[in-house]
Amino acid sequence: LNLTQCHYQTIAVCWNTESTKPKKLHNIHVGIAVYRMESRLDHLYRSILLTKFFTRGWGHPDHLQKIIKLRKLVGSRKTAPQEYLINQDKNITITKEETQDDAILLTGHFPTPVMNYLPDMCPPEIQQAHFQAVLPKSPSPGPRPLVLQFAGTGDHFFWKRRKLMALPMIKERNVASIILENPYYGLRKPKSQLRSSLHHVSDLFLMGACIIMESQVLLRWAQKEGFGPLCCHGISMGGNMACLAASAWPHPIGLVPCLSWTSGSVTFCQGVMSKAINWKLMEEQLTMTKEYRNDVWNLVDSPEFDSEKRYLSKHRVSVDDNHHPILSKMGRRTKQHHPSPDALHFMRGLMDECTHLGNYSTPVDTELVELVLAEYDAYQPRQGVVPLHQLWPGCRTRTIEEGHIRSYLLKQHVFRSAVYDVLERMGDKYPDTYA
Repeated sequence: LNLTQCHYQTIAVCWNTESTKPKKLHNIHVGIAVYRMESRLDHLYRSILLTKFFTRGWGHPDHLQKIIKLRKLVGSRKTAPQEYLINQDKNITITKEETQDDAILLTGHFPTPVMNYLPDMCPPEIQQAHFQAVLPKSPSPGPRPLVLQFAGTGDHFFWKRRKLMALPMIKERNVASIILENPYYGLRKPKSQLRSSLHHVSDLFLMGACIIMESQVLLRWAQKEGFGPLCCHGISMGGNMACLAASAWPHPIGLVPCLSWTSGSVTFCQGVMSKAINWKLMEEQLTMTKEYRNDVWNLVDSPEFDSEKRYLSKHRVSVDDNHHPILSKMGRRTKQHHPSPDALHFMRGLMDECTHLGNYSTPVDTELVELVLAEYDAYQPRQGVVPLHQLWPGCRTRTIEEGHIRSYLLKQHVFRSAVYDVLERMGDKYPDTYA
């Protein structure tokens, strides 16, 4: 079975499980109106997962307004609040120290700074930020590089990132790591939440706000402890979170986002993840609660909008007969509810407002950014949104000839190689800083 077969057509194409031939869809236009055949394994894997997203809808309109207003502040290094960083390292508590293989593991926690701004939105479980530092038992002379790792979707606790990235980086290059637990995951998962199924869209945005502020605390702590050069890294959703963290850091920093792209809007509106959303519930809430269209929408801004909050023609997703671009024959057999244009537009606007990297400061030095992409990625489509290398001129790209799932399972060494290259570039470019 060829899991990464790709065809180029002048019309949109998708795969089904019974044929390798492209199938026509109903007059779908995304960007240049060219769709690639995506990884069959990506589609198959997502179809057998039980996890659903935003099972209770958009979230309270008041909560969405509050988180959007905070995002607008933290999105720029010029306006981002800084008072939470004063003496914040004194709030870090190390609860456990142990040795594993060639590493020393320090497990700790500190209060999430978001409690200073959105206390009424933070469930008890997410109010403490949990992390694990994975440090070389025998540090090398000279610079002490460290990678701050962010979790992808469904990556609970520390063990997976420790095993796949942190411990190999110590063995291969003596590179330290700090692994941050996502809000709503692992030690921070609310008791009422099933697996990775976030209840509301607003939960994802609150997760991002927490990650931005918590990462600044950990980077400052690492810097104070003598580590550097520093690098942010994550896979899939973790890649986007790494970008947000690096955008907020006021100094040159390495950044290696893997299997992620410019905005979460393409993930949830075009990628296979769109089939894990209860679009019928979303439409009902959008129709019944006027505050979404009035108060919330008035705050929404996307770098993809024109002056009337419509998507620029080259990045517009238009769907005839209410067919979603990714809902293929498999989706129709399962009687998937297709999203209405209004719900799709509202979701895309919200996602762009809070996750589009064009709404955040550009990293201080984009030459220290290395994008790792999967050529046939069905989770993170790259059509329909401004390319990240256009937003961040100077960044580099390497591409894996696989889909999302196979890249994650088989190409961790490529991710580590990109991290090493970025750390070396930092040392070469800033020799006086990392002597």
